[in-house]
Amino acid sequence: MIDVFTISGIVLIFTIFLCLYRVVAGPDSCNRLIAVNAIGTKTIILLIIIGYIYERPLFLDISLAYAMISFTATLAMAKYLEKGCIC
Repeated sequence: MIDVFTISGIVLIFTIFLCLYRVVAGPDSCNRLIAVNAIGTKTIILLIIIGYIYERPLFLDISLAYAMISFTATLAMAKYLEKGCIC
């Protein structure tokens, strides 16, 4: 069963690198913002998988905190891109 989670973790790392390419070579800032948000989501899932593999429930708390920070940062960047300031 651990092999399934290991393989899914490797696939997630590969898709993170694909999204990282989109961040670097994206046509505009909105596509880059979406790619950064996708990287954040995949990182959260990867933290949960790592926590399950190593039997560390603390990783779930870390992933929840990272999810809150990622969501807030995405909203702030979207507002900045829309209005030009975070007011």
